[in-house]
Amino acid sequence: MSLEGKKALVTGASRGLGQAIAIGLARAGADVAIADISLESIAETAAKIRALGRKAVELSVNVLEYGQVQNMVAKAAAELGTLDIAVNNAGVVGLYKVSDMTPEEWDRVMNINARGVFYCCKAELEIMQPRQFGRIINTASIAGKVGLPDMAHYSASKFAVIGFTNSLAKEVAREGITVNAICPGIVGTGMWRGSEGVAQRWANPGETEEQAWERLQQSLLPQGVAQTPEDISDIVIYLATAAHVTGQALAVDGGFSL
Repeated sequence: MSLEGKKALVTGASRGLGQAIAIGLARAGADVAIADISLESIAETAAKIRALGRKAVELSVNVLEYGQVQNMVAKAAAELGTLDIAVNNAGVVGLYKVSDMTPEEWDRVMNINARGVFYCCKAELEIMQPRQFGRIINTASIAGKVGLPDMAHYSASKFAVIGFTNSLAKEVAREGITVNAICPGIVGTGMWRGSEGVAQRWANPGETEEQAWERLQQSLLPQGVAQTPEDISDIVIYLATAAHVTGQALAVDGGFSL
């Protein structure tokens, strides 16, 4: 699937899924504006995009500041020439039981994950609606389809992203704009791996993080193997080329949500 000549924007592009998505879009032929909280954090992503012969535009943004979001989108469109594809991937996670969760922690996750997506979509429509063309792709999660323990606020934020995506898709369906969500399953990046990840949190007594990670793959996934960042990038590229797929929340989860 070719995206030759297309112009894309990816938020949360410094590492993990965001970086893989940005690089995948460039490999498919798109020029890519990449955004994160600091310019320093996206330097590696930008270098990898340019190594593929594509243009990379580096932007800093706090997705909780609507003025900054508007500025980011306007700069991306100006530097690239237009904006065809927007992947709203910026997000955070936290691992707390509800009984231990503070109101501030609830607000932190809900605001960045849900309000940030709303701000980005609203600003992107300012570019896409006059052109009557666009592909908006929001990063939700399998936790937006299946509630998971220790992350009720994260699940709530991702359920919200899915509902918002479906509603917005219906609003703009006659304007040449598709709006979809992707729902990554178990991917070996920050949320699941490492000292602060789910695998460590859900480890059985005496289990190492690596042992817990292997057990979770086998017990939660019918395929028995985790997804990769490249798997997620592939579904983004598909949605960027699919003219008649809209309002969907596509799971890439090895059968977890079946």
